[in-house]
Amino acid sequence: MDLILWRHAEARDVTEGEDDLQRPLTLRGQKQAQRMAEWLNRFLPASTRVLVSPALRTRQTADALGRKYRLIESLAPGAGSSQLLTAARWPDSREPVLVVGHQPTLGQTAAYLMAGADALQSPAWGVKKGAVWWLRHRVRDGVPDVVLVSVRTPDKL
Repeated sequence: MDLILWRHAEARDVTEGEDDLQRPLTLRGQKQAQRMAEWLNRFLPASTRVLVSPALRTRQTADALGRKYRLIESLAPGAGSSQLLTAARWPDSREPVLVVGHQPTLGQTAAYLMAGADALQSPAWGVKKGAVWWLRHRVRDGVPDVVLVSVRTPDKL
């Protein structure tokens, strides 16, 4: 199973009294999302399930992809790795899953999958705004393994 973690692109800072879920992407964030979406669309299979946090900034990031997606309330800011993995049906999903979400959840999930349960006690790994981490679960000689396929940031495309 492939699990692609995509952090939302740059969003406007929250202002006093503003609902964090309603923060839009900045102009720079829109460009980041578009660049990353173009790269993803070159490599993502058509069967990829796209799961998106209900926050405006993640929806706008996912919109750049031009594919249907499903809003998942449990992926909102503050979600945990276990919620993300449950929504993605890790590692049993038959199709690749792209999750558009937030820090620190994405960094915690990457750390957990790559380094194990002990990583949950450490600070989350950094995932830059607009970046993608592509992970793959495989079984080799009867032993499950997670491979880091790619890490991309929009400014390096």
